[in-house]
Amino acid sequence: MKKLILILLATVFAAGSFAQTAIKPIFYSISFPNAAHHEAEIVMTLPQTTDGPIKFRMSRSSAGRYATSEFGKNIYNVKATDVDGNALDLLQVEGDLYELKVHPEIVKVSYTLFADWTDGTYACIDPSHAHLNFPAVFLWTVGQDARPIKVEFNDLDTYGWKVATQLPHVGDNIYSAPNLQYLFDSPTELSNFKETSWPVVNTDGKTEKINLVAHSDDSQETIDNFGKMVQKVVLEEKAVYGELPSYDYGEYTFLDDVYPSNSGDGMEHRNSTCIVETDKQIAGNEVEELSTFAHEYFHSWNVKRIRPKSLEPFDFSHANMSSELWFAEGFTQYYGEMLLVRSGFHSVDDYTQTLSGLINSVLNSPAAAKYPQTQMSRYAVYADNGVSIDPVNSNNTFFSYYYYGGATAVALDLRLRSEFNLTLDDYMKAVWLAVGKVQRPYTIPDLQKILGKLTNPKFADDFFTRYIYGVEKNNYEALLAKAGLILRKADPGKAWAGPLGYGYGRRRAGAANVTATEGLALQSTTLAGSPIYKAGLDAGDIILKADGKVITDAKSFNDIVASKNIGDKIVVDYKNRTGAHTAMVTLEENPYFEVVTFEKAGKTLTKEQQDFRNSWLSSKVK
Repeated sequence: MKKLILILLATVFAAGSFAQTAIKPIFYSISFPNAAHHEAEIVMTLPQTTDGPIKFRMSRSSAGRYATSEFGKNIYNVKATDVDGNALDLLQVEGDLYELKVHPEIVKVSYTLFADWTDGTYACIDPSHAHLNFPAVFLWTVGQDARPIKVEFNDLDTYGWKVATQLPHVGDNIYSAPNLQYLFDSPTELSNFKETSWPVVNTDGKTEKINLVAHSDDSQETIDNFGKMVQKVVLEEKAVYGELPSYDYGEYTFLDDVYPSNSGDGMEHRNSTCIVETDKQIAGNEVEELSTFAHEYFHSWNVKRIRPKSLEPFDFSHANMSSELWFAEGFTQYYGEMLLVRSGFHSVDDYTQTLSGLINSVLNSPAAAKYPQTQMSRYAVYADNGVSIDPVNSNNTFFSYYYYGGATAVALDLRLRSEFNLTLDDYMKAVWLAVGKVQRPYTIPDLQKILGKLTNPKFADDFFTRYIYGVEKNNYEALLAKAGLILRKADPGKAWAGPLGYGYGRRRAGAANVTATEGLALQSTTLAGSPIYKAGLDAGDIILKADGKVITDAKSFNDIVASKNIGDKIVVDYKNRTGAHTAMVTLEENPYFEVVTFEKAGKTLTKEQQDFRNSWLSSKVK
């Protein structure tokens, strides 16, 4: 997350911090005497304290997640003592902040952690595993984040657990980190997992070891075979950049947890990734899971080393805002799916569905029509697993930077191929060499400058002005045609009233209770510009009748719309807290698009189109 670790530590020593005394690490000990009830007992030992008050806090954000998370709510029984166990006066000054005004040289802080949420952000403890994302686990000392750290995992034999982590093993059950940033970027799985590994010889001749650790109900044979599939994706991603990153200890680890009660997620880290799936097992779901693997592994270049300056260093005390997520997440979204075609796991016809989703959404989102992707990236502090209970108008004010950036990546790739005989791979490699490999955090002007050097400054200025800072959209129909793909209306000539108040917006409180008794309750804001929006219906309205027929659910309403023609008017009877009302909904043509191949549309594919498509979507592994 920060500069090279050795440089950072050398700087600390050179500065003469802690005088001439060797820096003693902060020591965490984590035990699991009550794992059946999702609890861990944690003791932090802080040696060599400085004069003055000491502040301890729980994080409010986590690397790779951009919205606020209140991790402090899940710790209790927080106490401080000296080395002999004598109590110290530890004050809780905020919900997640504690202060010790008077203290000896060595301080111990202990607490109980409750953890019962398996995803990429939080932690989960039960007798089957301890799934640990450390910002959700460890209190930390304010102002001491550059100090080395050691972590001891206890009770491993009690539960039959092994340790999977990117942290180096330094003895017994003890692992180390050079600083807090590194620790918090190192998810750890304690369980009776299965694993498989393989070597990849990097371009510089150094061998990098890739590990797949799976906590799932699968045989070793399944894990071994899945590892071979993951290996194909790894090699395709290596081909994009021309080399793997140089992993800190020569290893990269996929931490895969698969169970139906999980909260599905993927979270990138510097030398590992945490992948959480909701399937019963990996077997039978391999290709579906590869989508997350491909996306998260691409992050080991794009975002973990090709690092936005706005996220460097990551601040764990609050939400981290960035205008660059359209590139960091959106371009990764594009590659994660496209590389499954190059790897042979998806067909071109499969990929047209992905393209349909990206392009169709960017052309039909009210927010994408009004707001640039830089602004949508900043909205991540609310949208990226953000915590709120009140409804928001995200249907009309937010468009996912994943899809926004993904659609932009499609356009840039096709334009580079058709206008410059270059590819997006060339651009990503140029960005990697200019800022990623040398660990120099970038800004958007840096990205523009690199594109200008690859193509010409005029093209780069025009592209960034119109499509990154502006809200113009590329001509996807013309660009896709070069690869023998057609962008067309998904339901031409079909009537459409608009989505019935669902989507990004949070469910309206009480809506479920209303729909259980009568009518169709609109649960969130309707889509701006849609016929139902123009008619004045919105969240909280309950549709009782349409075209004189009783409405009981969304299907009954949509069936009526399907029986009508474009331009027909439907009388809608509805009610809300102000009483009974009538609205007139004028139906329009369904605006959504689909992408299909020339072959599927019955058109002849030219040799030029076939060559263009092959150059784009065929394997690059030599």
